[in-house]
Amino acid sequence: MKKHRNTKEWKRPSIIIIASLFLIILVIPSVIVVPFIQSGGNQTKSVDTLATVAEPEKLKDSDSAFSVKVFRTKTEETETVPLEEYVTRVVASEMPAEFEMEALKAQALAARTYIVNYLMYSDIDLPQDSDVTDTVQHQVYKSDEELREQEGTEYNWTINRIKEAVVATKGQIITYEGVPITPAFFSTSNGYTEDSEKYWQNELPYLRSVESSWDLDSPKFLDQKVLTVAQVEQLLGVKIDQSAENVFEIKRTESNRVAEIKLGGKSFTGREIRESLDLRSSDFKVEQKNEHMIFTTKGFGHGVGMSQYGANGMAKEGKNYTEIVTYYYQGAEVAQVDSTAPKLSARN
Repeated sequence: MKKHRNTKEWKRPSIIIIASLFLIILVIPSVIVVPFIQSGGNQTKSVDTLATVAEPEKLKDSDSAFSVKVFRTKTEETETVPLEEYVTRVVASEMPAEFEMEALKAQALAARTYIVNYLMYSDIDLPQDSDVTDTVQHQVYKSDEELREQEGTEYNWTINRIKEAVVATKGQIITYEGVPITPAFFSTSNGYTEDSEKYWQNELPYLRSVESSWDLDSPKFLDQKVLTVAQVEQLLGVKIDQSAENVFEIKRTESNRVAEIKLGGKSFTGREIRESLDLRSSDFKVEQKNEHMIFTTKGFGHGVGMSQYGANGMAKEGKNYTEIVTYYYQGAEVAQVDSTAPKLSARN
């Protein structure tokens, strides 16, 4: 945390003045806080945000309805973690702690709902009788030791702030008609979220496209990636006729993401292009210059469900976490895990 010191030029110094100056140097940094920009990011911590450093209510094992068995990919061992500790570490791994508190609470609900939904409906066998992995295959999870290393001197501030969000929402999940939802989320939209079936196969009634204009202020809203024509041909398995009148034929969804693109005589979905070329979004424009192709993208992520920067924008406007999750998950409600998934609660 950066601190600001006031200095003055003093005339005719005396013992009293020097002693006073020494006292000011000691005291002032503890009451004046300069906004801090996290290393590697663009989200500025406000004075109000940095003031939230008090130790939150401690999480007890009894706060967790059940424990989660996480397969650690590096060590190939399984770590058993109480639910609310698991949620805390997932949120710390998935969302910047300097985001607004109501956005962090919304992320906590999404993380908790994900694991409940997954445990209730997934039948995939994982190594060592684990429930989930610690990767994006499920949810990114880092141990306390890894978070300490990642956050450094900001660890206490970060983990206390996230615990505050988790404690405030403990035991709460997002449901649709009484069933835990698939709480898809991503970083930044192109101004709208996407209908689930436009990116994935299944049409889910709560994953509908909604406007998300807050994302336009995200530092991840725009991006460009330049590839050679030869690279694109190799990655997509096509041969591109650069002399053709229309090298690219693009059809878009209502949210302006690429639904279909014809390139080199083959048709691809926007998702296929995004994943094959490692683009930030399926909302992209293509420009060809000599032997290069320039892909300009809007947004960051698949675009389905809750936008994290959108949630943060809503929170800045005074919306609470319930309003945030019920906006991005249309028709959803907030419920208690004990009543929604009693079998999970009983498995401990």
